[in-house]
Amino acid sequence: MQLARAIHFDESDQRVFASPARTGEWCVSGGFEFSNWGEGDLTGKPRQAFANGWMGLETAGRVTFVAVTQIEQGELDTLTDLLARHFVAFYGAPDTAAARPIATEELSQMLELCDDHAANTLLTVSRELTTAGVKEAFRAIEPQAAGLDQFAIHGDIDA
Repeated sequence: MQLARAIHFDESDQRVFASPARTGEWCVSGGFEFSNWGEGDLTGKPRQAFANGWMGLETAGRVTFVAVTQIEQGELDTLTDLLARHFVAFYGAPDTAAARPIATEELSQMLELCDDHAANTLLTVSRELTTAGVKEAFRAIEPQAAGLDQFAIHGDIDA
């Protein structure tokens, strides 16, 4: 299985996002945050998060680039619980049991996106508001000869 981790090439995310994701943090698209947004919400740093920010699962911060890397089932289970708790705390889900299937679906979509790419492939997301809601598009940048494994780490970075 593969998922994506936040990656930074410079300090720009620290300046353009109100809350930047932490390097190495597991990420999902996070487009659900914008489901009730309108044109009036698209100003300043929130607009940048909407336009091209992946959501870090630990901080709920945003990042411009993510790198595809391997994930273990135990890590995925932990992330599912974390995202379910986020839905309870920030989106009004009644409890984690009710939120867990939605969290599972969000992570499944990200797993599917990542499984189509080689390890260390960089991914970007772009969003636009349409009359039907938020439209997301994804772009892949294949890994170069100089490996990105120094950035796309696997395991517990706090250890």
